[in-house]
Amino acid sequence: MNLPLNISALSLPLPTASPQFIDLYRPGTDAQAGQATAQELADGLTAPAASVSPKFFYNELGSKLFEAITGLDEYYPTRTEAGIFEAAHADIADTLAAAGITRPCLIDLGAGNCAKAMTLIPHLQPRQYVPVDISVEFLRDAAEQVQNSFPALDIVGVGMDFSAGLALPDEVQAYERVFFYPGSSLGNFHPAQALQFLKHIADPAQGKARGLLMGIDLVKDTARLEAAYDDALGVTGAFNKNLLLNVNDLLGSDFDVRQWRHVALFNVAESRIEMHLEAMQELTVRWPGHARNFMAGERIHTECSYKYTVDGMTALLRQAGFKHIEYWTDPDSWFAVFWAAV
Repeated sequence: MNLPLNISALSLPLPTASPQFIDLYRPGTDAQAGQATAQELADGLTAPAASVSPKFFYNELGSKLFEAITGLDEYYPTRTEAGIFEAAHADIADTLAAAGITRPCLIDLGAGNCAKAMTLIPHLQPRQYVPVDISVEFLRDAAEQVQNSFPALDIVGVGMDFSAGLALPDEVQAYERVFFYPGSSLGNFHPAQALQFLKHIADPAQGKARGLLMGIDLVKDTARLEAAYDDALGVTGAFNKNLLLNVNDLLGSDFDVRQWRHVALFNVAESRIEMHLEAMQELTVRWPGHARNFMAGERIHTECSYKYTVDGMTALLRQAGFKHIEYWTDPDSWFAVFWAAV
């Protein structure tokens, strides 16, 4: 027997909006972008001291491996930064409100799984959330999860390589922009590059940008720093080697990850962690129209992660044009969260 359906009696979830997504990073499908990416990779690999930009860590597998790294005992930055946000989120919100910033457009640079922003969204109550990342498919899934958690929030995901420029699409609201750059990712830039990047964010051309909320890893003992980038389980090593698989996909090269070992060290003079891939034997890597011979022990430099002091970062932010600067640290002063107002 068919019974009449009582819609009001059903406990159905309300439909949620889908986030907008704008893909400005298409090296695998856009011919011009692919050519530029291949040239960048070839230039780095054929340089006297071979290097590959750390942005090429973040294909879909690389993003998942980095997510695993953040849960390792040795990798203190993620949990330490999270602890600062947990302890200071009300103070951070009050600081922005005191500056007249209410319901900003929150632009999350290198958003990854968006987990860090999700802890701040209830406190900052942005009118628009803009996660930006080079790992496009990973970001799509993450943006969907944010939308599920905050169904009324206007979300515009942007797939782009913001290290090459920060020209955001028109769908991103121009007013009350607060840039969010957690995870000490600024440390991947050489200090001179970091200064230019910060100047770009502070530039009036960014619309009504109000400031930058940023996490920075601080200088500490060498053993702790090196362990964070060379864990006992080898997850960071797998993350580093996966870069070679991504290069194979983008360049058409024939790297064999079994021929390379992960190296991480703290360069005290430069105040930076360095990650390298070291050839375990003499070998040749080929890609269309080119080849590069590597001697046993020769390295490809894959990442720098500069570590700062509070005074050093404050000076850099002021040099970039930020005027009002505040910061919060953990009890051990391993990490700091900075608010820098334009």
